[in-house]
Amino acid sequence: MARIGIIYWSGTGNTEKMAELIAKGAGDAGAEVVSKNVASASPDEVGGYDIVVLGSPSMGAEAVEESEMAPFVESITPKLKGRRAALFGSFGWGDGEWMRTWSSQLKEAGVKLLDDGLIVQETPDGESADNCVAYGKRIAAF
Repeated sequence: MARIGIIYWSGTGNTEKMAELIAKGAGDAGAEVVSKNVASASPDEVGGYDIVVLGSPSMGAEAVEESEMAPFVESITPKLKGRRAALFGSFGWGDGEWMRTWSSQLKEAGVKLLDDGLIVQETPDGESADNCVAYGKRIAAF
């Protein structure tokens, strides 16, 4: 059974809702899931997860949230080299450039990403909520 750590930043609650749905899918697939806001996460704890799942909304000019999430990711990136990870986040405008940039940066650092990340425009509901649950199941099987 995989131990999955989901660490996210959420301003409006959309990325937090995604985290809850992804955790549900991973849990339904038999994984042990720990989900927390980045404000209560420690860089040291990522070593205790088989798969690290990171979530951030698109901020500003399509960037990962800069005050808490970006510094946290920067601090753990060396610890993720050669390890499994997945990315997710919500956005209100643009085309997902922040997620493409984020996944490229982590791949270049040697992180084994599940894919290029799951993005949802605004609030996950209906099909996009189902996609989050399915993504959690894929992460658990990764």
